[in-house]
Amino acid sequence: MGNETSHRAQEPQNTGGVGRRSLLGAAVLATGAAALAAPGTAAAATRDSGGNHSGRGYRGLPVPTVIGHRGASGYRPEHTLGSYQLALDMGAHVIEAGDLVPTKDGHLVCRHEPEIGGTTDVSAHPEFAGRRTTKVIDGVSTTGWFTEDFTLAELKTLRAKERIPGNRPHNTLYDGRWEIPTFEEVLAWRAEQSRKRGREVWIYPETKHPTYFRKLGLGLEERLAKILRAHGLHRKNSPVILQSFEPTSIQRLNKLVDNPLAVLLSTANSRPADFVDLGDPRTVADLITPKGLKEIATYAQGIGPTLDLIIPKDASGKLLQPTTLVKDAHAAGLILHPYTMRNENTFLPADFKKGTDPNAYGDAFGAFKTYYATGIDGIFSDNCDTALLAREDFVNG
Repeated sequence: MGNETSHRAQEPQNTGGVGRRSLLGAAVLATGAAALAAPGTAAAATRDSGGNHSGRGYRGLPVPTVIGHRGASGYRPEHTLGSYQLALDMGAHVIEAGDLVPTKDGHLVCRHEPEIGGTTDVSAHPEFAGRRTTKVIDGVSTTGWFTEDFTLAELKTLRAKERIPGNRPHNTLYDGRWEIPTFEEVLAWRAEQSRKRGREVWIYPETKHPTYFRKLGLGLEERLAKILRAHGLHRKNSPVILQSFEPTSIQRLNKLVDNPLAVLLSTANSRPADFVDLGDPRTVADLITPKGLKEIATYAQGIGPTLDLIIPKDASGKLLQPTTLVKDAHAAGLILHPYTMRNENTFLPADFKKGTDPNAYGDAFGAFKTYYATGIDGIFSDNCDTALLAREDFVNG
């Protein structure tokens, strides 16, 4: 998801004690049908199709759409088939499966970053000790092991683990259970689940560091387009939304496939990595002006802004007044799927923190309500069960 200084980036890795955890999965499964089919009010009223998309493509998704961020990463190690499956079982409307990075031999696999020391057990494999190195990716120096230095066969000997064990020690129970999935395996899983459920399962993959990988001769967009075409998932109404933090990657995809496309947007003062590479001086602040949004709408259908672009925070972390981004994006014909809502105090606005344990759950329902009320079309969440229950409350007024 872009460079580590942008998408879902600089995520606190607190090591404080474990707070009370209350999984809402059972409640969501019991009320899942209601959450998906609830009659809408306000912005949701005219667009909530209850998940029956009827060939309308992304415009037929329930609004607000709940997107399982890297699956159900609040409860399972991210970007594993176990995480994707749980998010789907919980009722997420779309699964972010996955962040796409290449192997040495050109396969696309699902990892949050090409550096896999933090998300796999590679450090426990003595045969790969010599692969540990330092690289500069999008201006950030990172030391570890990188997917582009491994063949797919080698990566398949590794197992996934929890990325932020300090925040989510309960997820470490599942360390070692799943391998790194390829995008081909994700599509096979998607097809199987679609058959079982009698409806299309939606996914939301992202091209990661596309400029960096293109310079290595591992261009992502052509590989992704080839796979989508092979599976007949490259059309306007295909249940696959493609996203990237690099506008030129989305422009490239726009010429290769007809899928709905979304430009991800980090902090207002940041510059997309491709802009830096091309010498384009514009920042995200320029892209979210009416003029910038109108330009994005010429090659994409949506944007994925960080939540702070929807409602900024003050120096103490409390929410300020919402910006005009929702109104401006809708005026340009774009949908908005901001990121990322998480239940733990450490990730919530100060207004919704509860108690002193950074890893305990705060008032996530209050935060969801506040963000939904801005008129966003959907939201990425690590805790899609909570997001769905909050959505049900919001849609039913």
